[in-house]
Amino acid sequence: MIPVATIQGEACCAPLAEAPLSADDAEALARSLKALADPARLRILSLVAASAGGELCVCELPAPLGLSQPTVSHHLKVLVEAGFLEREKRGTWAWFRLVPGSLDAITRPLAEPVPA
Repeated sequence: MIPVATIQGEACCAPLAEAPLSADDAEALARSLKALADPARLRILSLVAASAGGELCVCELPAPLGLSQPTVSHHLKVLVEAGFLEREKRGTWAWFRLVPGSLDAITRPLAEPVPA
């Protein structure tokens, strides 16, 4: 499991331009960025976010990604474990939606400070 709880929800740290990251915050942010550093995973997040109702069935992902079902499942597992997607089983299918605030937690430390 890739723990990113330290950067989800409330800000874990100030933007980089305001204060340096602590070693723990840098480690957590790096793990999260690593989970996103794959074109297929970024496409999955985009497809889920842009889908009607903000959720997508796993059965709808292999075709637009051009990937096999096992490969799609691997990428989904990484995104769920990293805290970016939530999984809900409905019958024989799994449905995925973005975890609220999970992408904000990644961009917050990288954002420019707001001028006073």
